[in-house]
Formats: sequence, structure tokens, C-alpha cells
Amino acid sequence: MSNLTEKSGGLFQFIKSKSFLTNIIIAVVAIFIFVFGLQWWLGVTTNHNQKIQVPNLHKMSLDEVTQKLDELNLDFVVIDSASYNPEYPKKSIIEQDPEAGDFVKEKRKIYLTLNPSKYRDVVIPDLNGRTRRQATTHLRSIGFKVGSNVTWVHDIGKDVVRGLKYNGQKIEPGTKLPKQTTIDLILGDGNGN
Repeated sequence: MSNLTEKSGGLFQFIKSKSFLTNIIIAVVAIFIFVFGLQWWLGVTTNHNQKIQVPNLHKMSLDEVTQKLDELNLDFVVIDSASYNPEYPKKSIIEQDPEAGDFVKEKRKIYLTLNPSKYRDVVIPDLNGRTRRQATTHLRSIGFKVGSNVTWVHDIGKDVVRGLKYNGQKIEPGTKLPKQTTIDLILGDGNGN
């Protein structure tokens, strides 16, 4: 037991010693210097407190976007082109991330979505033998408009599809046309044999 008392007494003597106290002070000062140095370095390298307001790029062309973002020292990446939107100019910006008005740091990438130059092409289905109502519903469901310029042909089936027309020309199934194209029906008149 006296050996344990001597060891604990020696430990207290060491803790009370000047060299232990000096080492503790040096360690605390080193930690403070490291923390403040790290904070300063992070502030410099991450452009802390720098704010650049993201401009509104909607409806701008890529040339206009390049010029605008170069002035602000920002970068951009085109991530996609969406479904064609006729309210926006062709090949213009329809979405951006971050949004206009957000604050970012220099060299930040702005992610852009472009408006395609036209509607996506859709394959004309084979509607021969379908009723007018079925054909109209099907064409509208895949993105076409059905025109009111109906061509009647001599056929036994009344209002049965016997073909499709685009700009006055008969079109075959499998042909590709842009969405929102107006297609006219060729229908049977019900007077055939």
C-alpha cells in the first residue's frame, strides 16, 4: 500500500511541476493557433462571405448565357433538353439550378435545361379499321392534333379509318412527325359494298 501511495504522490508532484504546466500551456496555445489558422485558410480557399447573385437566364440563348456568366465569373453545364415548349425561343434556357436570385460563390456551376428546337418526333400508328372516335382518342393521347378536314372515301364502314393525311398528303403508319402536328382522317362513308 505504501508503494501505491508513493506512486500517486509522484503523480501529484509531476502535475504540480513547472514542466507539466508549461507543456499544457504550449499544447493549448498550439491548438488555438491550429484552429485559427485552419479557419483563416478555409475562409480564403472557400471564398467565405462572397456572394454572387445568380441572374435570371430564362429564355436566353447559350451565347447570351456564356457572356452573362463570364461577367460574373460563373460556369454553366447543360444537363438536358426538355420537352419542347412553344412559349420559349428554340434552344433557349427553360430551367436553371440554382434559381435566379440565389447567392453563390465564384466559379460555381449553374445547371441549365434547354428548350429543343422542335417537338419530339412521334411514330404514326396503324389506325386502319379503327372507328373515328378510337383514332381521334389515340392520336390525341400520343400528342397529335386531329384536324377537321375529313376526306370521305367510298367504303362499307361508316366513320371507319381508311388512312391519315398530313398537309394534304396521305401518310403511312411508321412515319415520324413532330408532336402537336395536325393530322386529318380519311374515313369510310358507309355507302360501299
